[in-house]
Amino acid sequence: MTLEEAREYFAADKFATEKTGITIDEVGENYSKCSFVITDGHLAAHGSVMGGAIFTLADFAFAVASNTKEQLTVTLGSNISFISMPSDNRLTGECRCIKNGRKACFFETNITDGTGKLIARVTSDGMHIQKT
Repeated sequence: MTLEEAREYFAADKFATEKTGITIDEVGENYSKCSFVITDGHLAAHGSVMGGAIFTLADFAFAVASNTKEQLTVTLGSNISFISMPSDNRLTGECRCIKNGRKACFFETNITDGTGKLIARVTSDGMHIQKT
């Protein structure tokens, strides 16, 4: 899938693209890089970015990296480790395949801020389903 094809296809993910404001910055085989700018709408009561916004970025990056025109991949499970607080207002999720089997796949997404500091690490397990 090209970058433009990915952006067009995943525009249907309204929560990630419209509510959260995530953009797809790069795509490749079993790879994606997505980002968003933190706004007041992403903040928790204590003033830092909400964990759910960070997880949404990782989940969307996984969806972009693991789905193709021919194959639908759904999440079986994900695990997130929050490592540090962002130092600026941009978050980027870079998702890479660890192993891609016939039915199952395993990906890792690193969430960084604009300074390159690691904010969170997410592992996602997926299952491939034939599109009908």
